This record gives sequence, C-alpha cells and structure tokens, in this order.
Amino acid sequence: MRSPCEAHEGAVPQTMAPPDDGTFCPRERRRYVLVAAILASSLGFIDGSVVAIAIPAMRSDLGASLIEAQWISNAYALTLSALILAGGAAGDKFGLRRTLIVGIALFIGASMVCAIAPDALFLIVARAVQGVGAAIMVPGSLAIIAKAYPKKERGRAIGIWAAASALTTALGPVIGGVLLSSFEDSVWRWIFAVNLPLGGLAIYFLAAKVPADAPGATRTLDLGGAALATVSLGALAYGFTVFGTASLPHSTAWVAAGFVVMAAFLVWERRQNEPMVDLGLFASRSFSGANVSTFFLYFALSAILFYLPMLLIAGWRQSEAATGFIFLPLSLAIALLSGPVGRASDSIGPRLPVVAGSLVVAAAFAGLALLTGGGVHSFWFGIFPLMALMGLGMALVVSPLSTAIMTAVEDSETGSASGINNAVARMAGLFAVAAMGGVAALRYASLLGQGAGAVPSFGEEPVSALPADAESIRLAASDAAFAAVAWVTAALCVVSALTAWMTAPGSGRTESADDAANPASAE
Repeated sequence: MRSPCEAHEGAVPQTMAPPDDGTFCPRERRRYVLVAAILASSLGFIDGSVVAIAIPAMRSDLGASLIEAQWISNAYALTLSALILAGGAAGDKFGLRRTLIVGIALFIGASMVCAIAPDALFLIVARAVQGVGAAIMVPGSLAIIAKAYPKKERGRAIGIWAAASALTTALGPVIGGVLLSSFEDSVWRWIFAVNLPLGGLAIYFLAAKVPADAPGATRTLDLGGAALATVSLGALAYGFTVFGTASLPHSTAWVAAGFVVMAAFLVWERRQNEPMVDLGLFASRSFSGANVSTFFLYFALSAILFYLPMLLIAGWRQSEAATGFIFLPLSLAIALLSGPVGRASDSIGPRLPVVAGSLVVAAAFAGLALLTGGGVHSFWFGIFPLMALMGLGMALVVSPLSTAIMTAVEDSETGSASGINNAVARMAGLFAVAAMGGVAALRYASLLGQGAGAVPSFGEEPVSALPADAESIRLAASDAAFAAVAWVTAALCVVSALTAWMTAPGSGRTESADDAANPASAE
C-alpha cells in the first residue's frame, strides 16, 4: 500500500513527514511495525524454551558435559541480563528502528554461527553474542510499538503483540520437540537456523516499510556500568556453576570476586548522572519487595524449566515431542488469565494474587519433588497436570507483580522500573541454571557412589544400553537429583509469597510517596 511520502512502492525515505497524531509512523505502515515486533520478540521468547528441550541432543552431538550444557544456556542469559538495560537506552539514544534492526541482525548472525558450532565451547561463545543481540532486540520490540501507535490505539496493538507472542512461545517448544524426536541429534542446529528467515523478514519490514524514528533526548550510555554488571554476573554464575565439581576454595573465590565487582558496580551507578540502574527506586519498599519476589519466583521457574526436560528426555527416555508440551500450560494460562487477574488486582491490590499464585507454584513444584523422588514415572497423569498447576499459579502472579512494580514508582519512572524488573527476572534465570546444576550433580553423585564412572552424568543420555542394574541406579539417581532441585524451588516460591505478603500493597492501595519515605506506615 503506497504511503503519501513514498517515492515508489516499497521504498521508505529516511526522512518522512511524521503523522499529526504524535507518532513517527503513518497509519498504513503501522502493521509492519507490529509484525516486525512480533517476529523479533518471538525469536527471543522461543529461544530459551526450545534450547532447554534441545540440550540433551546438543550434549550427545557435541559431547558436552553438564557444566558446558549449563553455559550453553547461561552464556546467552548472562549477556542478555547484564546488557538489557543498556540495550533499551540505546534505542532511546539512536532511534528504535535503527537499534532494533541492529539487534535482530546480530541475533540471527550469531544464531547461524550457533548452527554450525563444531564443539561446545564454540557454541557457548556464539550464544553469548546472541544474548547481546537479544539485549538490544527484546526491549526494542515492545518500545517501537508504543512509539508507532497513538495512545488510543496502543493498548489494542500491545494486546495483539502479547497474544501473538504467547502463541508462538507456546507452540515453539512443541514444534521444536517434534523436530528433535523425528530426526537425529544433529537436528538441533535447525533450531538456530530457523531464526534466519524469521529475523530476515522482520528486518525487511523495518528497513523497507517503516520510516526512521527520531532519537529521543540525548543521553549517555552507561557502558562502564554494563561492563561491570557483565563481569560481576559472569563471575557469580561461574562460581555457582562449578560448585560441587571444583574445589570449594576455587568456587568460593569466583563468587567472592563476583560480589566485589557487584559492589564496584553499585558505587559506579551512584556516581553516574545517567545510571543504567536508578538505585533510588529501591527506596520504595513495594518496589524492592516486588523485585525480591520476582527474583525468587523466576529463579524457581527457570530451574524447573531447564532441568525437568533433562530428566524427562535423558532420564525417563521421554520423547522431545512430548516434553515440549510441558511449556504449553504456562503460555496458555498467562495468555488467557492475565487480563482478568490484572483487573482483579486493580480492585483488591497485588498482594493477594501474588501470594496465592506463588503458593500454587510452590505446591506444583513440591508435587514434582514428591512424584520424581518417589520414582513415579507418569508424564501425562503426573508431570503434565503439575505443570498445568504451575501455569495457573504463574498466571495469578505475572500481571499483579507488574502492577506492584508500576504503582510503586512515579509515572515518569515506570520505564526504568519495568526495565529493572525485567533484568532481575533474567538474572534469576542465570543464577538458577548455574546454582541448581551443582545441587543436582551432588545429589546424583551421592547415589551413584563407587559406580559413578560407569554411568553418564545427570541429564546425559547413555551412548549405548547400560546393564539393567546400572540403568536402574542411573534412573533412581536422576529422579533424586531433580527432586532435590524441585524441593529447593518449592521453598523459594514460599519465600516469594512471604516477601509479597510483607511488602506488596493490599486492598487496591498503591504506595504513596509518604509510604516510600516511611516504610513503617505502608500497609
């Protein structure tokens, strides 16, 4: 469809007269913004869930150890969580269309390198670069919708974006699981290669169909803060990852170094005029409490969603196609229930839904611990119903937790508050995969005893059939290892609920400026 300012069909001049509704994009071009944003966000959302299902195949194909498998996930999570705030600021500084194109291009370029990785180390490095692209792409995909649509149309556009993203997130693991079940282990490479046509289409729409938006107010990118955050989180994640496999002094030294660099990061941020993280926001008890609840809840969720596929595929010999369905209840429940729960939260306050949802998730994870610890190998009548219960709990939490974050700060600070909360959730996932691997490995090794050398490590499929007694021991140890992880995550969900009960506003009340100054007066 021809724009009034087009020189010819399909061409978009770099300088186009903006519409008179306060946006940068003409009405007839906005659908391209929406489709590109959906494609970009889908690339980021699908990546984590599909990779979790593909980890056993990657380990078999590349000969990767458990620690290398953890870093295949965490290299991506590290750069994404450390740089996502800087990525959002880059969109403000250089223009959302330009930075989103750069982020998508970097993401799909790194994806293609992942697809040809000859060994685990090569794949880990490529995944780190992929995370950098995602750190630019993920915040830009939603922000460009808000900038392209006027306020009266923005809610509908974001609703379409959220629904489409939920659908792709739900179907991605299922389709990926079918592919992994139908072909040899090396088919995991196509999971990365498929990002090329999807990302390429998004870039085409942005470059050829959408005009450039003007950069926002000039601001300085906090590159020093980004670097310190990356080093700190990387050191902490590495220390947690090698706990139980390396010597205690070695892992402790890395964790200590991580906290030292984290302290340096906090000092740096306090001295910046335009910090990556506005530490002043944490003066609000509601804001701090909501982020603590987010950390514990998403730590638990990330640990289960990473280690449960390992148990099912490598331990129980469940097909990847069936395993992909464990992600389905979560996406569908959030898509269907977030709206009604959000409206209820506006009336009764976020405290009750967050507490109730966290406890429901805790019950689901405790159920997983009892099921696997008891050696009950029932997927459709055991694992799947418990994952559906978990999805219900998360649906009760997601929208009210966002409400608690947004209502704890001034309207002018909601962008920073949302970005910090997003980063906290992703950091929780980083630490969950790192720390719970040690818990699983220690429990697994304790049950194998002297026969550990003859049995593959936790989450690793045997190259050939094991003797019946060795296979029985391996299966029992795998169940016990995951049960240990599930018990920890259930406890953390209870901690999340208690934190929300003590800090989140109740009875529809939001925290006022006086409450922030006098925490004892807050409800």
